[in-house]
Amino acid sequence: MILGIESTAHTFGVGIASKGNILANVRDMYKTQKGGIIPMESAHHHKAVSESLYVKALETANISEKAIKGIAVSNAPGLAPCLLVGLEFARRKARELNVPLIPVNHCIAHLEIGRSVGASDPVLLYASGANTQIIAYAGGMYRVFGETLDIGVGNFIDKVARYMGMGFPGGPQVEIHAKGGKYIELPYAIKGMDVSFSGMQTKIQQLFDKGMAVSDLSYSLQETAFAMLVEAAERALAHTGKKELVLGGGVACNARFQEMCRIMCSERKAKFYCPEKSLLVDNGAMIAYTGELLFNAGIHEKDIDIKPRERTDEVHVTWR
Repeated sequence: MILGIESTAHTFGVGIASKGNILANVRDMYKTQKGGIIPMESAHHHKAVSESLYVKALETANISEKAIKGIAVSNAPGLAPCLLVGLEFARRKARELNVPLIPVNHCIAHLEIGRSVGASDPVLLYASGANTQIIAYAGGMYRVFGETLDIGVGNFIDKVARYMGMGFPGGPQVEIHAKGGKYIELPYAIKGMDVSFSGMQTKIQQLFDKGMAVSDLSYSLQETAFAMLVEAAERALAHTGKKELVLGGGVACNARFQEMCRIMCSERKAKFYCPEKSLLVDNGAMIAYTGELLFNAGIHEKDIDIKPRERTDEVHVTWR
């Protein structure tokens, strides 16, 4: 019975996993009416909701806290103030329960939770706010075969949405506005398996200032940005020879993004996997699930520290 704590950015989540099954997955997200994430305010939010979410997770799983054998915590990568709140909470609970801590890389947890829905050796198309990476297991590590050269696709969408007067998070609003829009050509920037969104952001803002319809800009943003990601993911499938694609990250909740990935996989006879929305967004369940894999492989410690800038391909994968 492993408890998972997620606090890398805007979400504080608590999950419980046992024998590969998710028993609880509760979360609360810091939101703003305007502007993006203010790290210290997000950290204050996490501190305020942590205890109540912990209690709710135990109630949802219908277990006593004495059943917990280890506490997994997302200690990397992320916003330092937010990571610290999660780690401090995990440390306190670990002391109270006399159980070890399990360090979990947030990005890797997005891939591992994909294995819970049937993927065995996939390419992960990881599309979230701060992170945009194409990841696959090779040679004892999770290798990054492609990534953004500037900003994450989620942050790019949020910045554009904010510029057009929408709140945070902007992704769901852009998806709504895209319905009924028509296509406008935007900068398509892909270099090998790496992508870039800054040029598209500038162009959309310029067109918005000229009075271009929000629906057309939203539709074109999705069609262009997602096509770039799907192209890069298809190249990674071809390069690695793998036959499975799994989505991860909050941007993967977008229905059009999923559709484009599904079409690509169908055309190249690859299997497509997409966890349910509650496991795509930042959540404690994926931390608990991954934490159990690590715990069973003997990876647990008395104390750990945060690693705000740890990359996916810096983690030695000894549990596979």
